Amino acid sequence: MGTTPTALDADWLKLCRHAVDGLDEILAAAPTTVERARETGTRGSGGDRTLEIDSSAETVVFEQLEALHDEGHRFRAVSEERGEVDFGGDDVVVIIDPIDGSLNAKRDACHYALSIAVADGATMADVAFGFVYDFGAHEQWWARRGEGAWRDGTQLDPSLPERRSRDGRLELLGIESSDPRSVQAAIEPLATSARRLRALGTIASTLCQVAAARFDAMVTLQRSRGVDAAAGQLIVREGGGFVSFPDLDRPLDAPLDATASSHLVAARSRETLRELEAFPW
Repeated sequence: MGTTPTALDADWLKLCRHAVDGLDEILAAAPTTVERARETGTRGSGGDRTLEIDSSAETVVFEQLEALHDEGHRFRAVSEERGEVDFGGDDVVVIIDPIDGSLNAKRDACHYALSIAVADGATMADVAFGFVYDFGAHEQWWARRGEGAWRDGTQLDPSLPERRSRDGRLELLGIESSDPRSVQAAIEPLATSARRLRALGTIASTLCQVAAARFDAMVTLQRSRGVDAAAGQLIVREGGGFVSFPDLDRPLDAPLDATASSHLVAARSRETLRELEAFPW
């Protein structure tokens, strides 16, 4: 059966909000680090060890997708844990990271997020809807292609500029995939480009900080996965910012899957994007 014409027009925001409610219950039922650190004994499609809370969170999202499918919508889902799941259609793809920042969630440390994107193609350029909920900050972010981006119901101002210190460096740069060895390897360009660094531990939430001009820009110091970035990168672009996956032929060519295909750069200005793209990765 082919994709119905209404698949992109489904109420994805409502679905995402229901998923947040379900994840809130799961997290509340496992409040301690001991409980959240329990593993299923398997690895997700991205290669990471799967935590029980990851698996439970994914189940909540897929229950919502199954209900949408029962209403007649046809699509394909790609999730960090389960990989690809067929819901009867290929023209619309739903990209899910049930908990982006699993280590933070395990340790109950500040930022960790649900990330859901909906696309009508195979790359970042094709994302039509993006949703991120940060459980640490209790903030809800979403964007629709060509319509803008919102935080908790307030539309983001796309004219907000970056800020630079007196010596010309970015005032605040977010870094992700921040293994100490990656930080060490990039320390000279980081010191040249930024006055202060911040590492939240979740690509989705860090992208949202750029979208709201809380951060002037961000870089991942290792290659990022499509499931981590799909929703947040649309929120940045609809919030007036710019995004690039510099290891690929075109800036938004990154695939919508769980493979680590490219470093990720986001910025409030095109000029800063070009500056960060030139990092000696």
